[in-house]
Amino acid sequence: MHTAAMPGQFLNVGDTHLFAEVRGSSALPPLIVLHGGPGLDHHEFADFLDPLTDTVRLVLLDMRAQGESDRDAPESTWTLAQMADDVQAAARALGAPHYAVLGHSYGAFVALQQAVNAEETRQGLVASIVCCGVPSSHFLDGVPAALEQFGPPQLREQIRASWAGEADVTTEADFARLMEEQMPWHFADPLDPRIADYTRRSAGRYAPDVLRRFASAGYGGIEVEKELGNVGTPMLVLAGRHDRTCPPEASEVTAAGVPGAQLHVFENSGHMPFVEQPDEFLMVVRGFLQRMLPGAAWPEDA
Repeated sequence: MHTAAMPGQFLNVGDTHLFAEVRGSSALPPLIVLHGGPGLDHHEFADFLDPLTDTVRLVLLDMRAQGESDRDAPESTWTLAQMADDVQAAARALGAPHYAVLGHSYGAFVALQQAVNAEETRQGLVASIVCCGVPSSHFLDGVPAALEQFGPPQLREQIRASWAGEADVTTEADFARLMEEQMPWHFADPLDPRIADYTRRSAGRYAPDVLRRFASAGYGGIEVEKELGNVGTPMLVLAGRHDRTCPPEASEVTAAGVPGAQLHVFENSGHMPFVEQPDEFLMVVRGFLQRMLPGAAWPEDA
């Protein structure tokens, strides 16, 4: 039995229930927002996306067995493919005839997987926003070399030790500590003064079992590079110029492979453009949604 620890709703996706915090007018079409990790939750976005409620209804989804979602989903279903199918099921549970998806980091993997899937698995999907993702796991091969160039040296060793700890994490407190230790890696400036505030504002209910499983299994094994031509709905691809995990070259390949896709690179960002360049992020995302999503509001209409 699930219980909500905060305002929100549970969405029945068949074999489990996913928690969604919904922000904005029910008269507006939904933007289903997918967090990173794996093992994080919707708190990753804090209130950075809230200004988009002048255009869409935000549905901040906790993915399978993560966040406030039911933890009863069998481990065998903790897969990229299943989480992509869950997005469609969540939209159906919302009763949404049309919806868009925004995924960040691992959530971008999920959004991209859903977009390349067969049409019947994405009915109602009008547009996808893929932020700081990759179309294939081989784009992650450069992370060790990037770490060797990362500084200052004390932070380099901190990141290295934190990554090693993912395979053994067992408690939410330990997960939170790993996130705090890793956050400098995800900003263009590892000494960015906003890091501490963001870490505090984005703390959520972590899923150490999910992180431990994926840390030992290639983080989901995204492999859709050869299927990008199957995407039949509009896509906005977002990248940070200084992203050390999901390099902008990966986003360029995604945008080139998806018919009609738009690419926007945030020149002063790493892996966290909605924090590092929030005004530009909101402007680009809002403009795309207004053009692509039926019923999306223009600011003067909101």
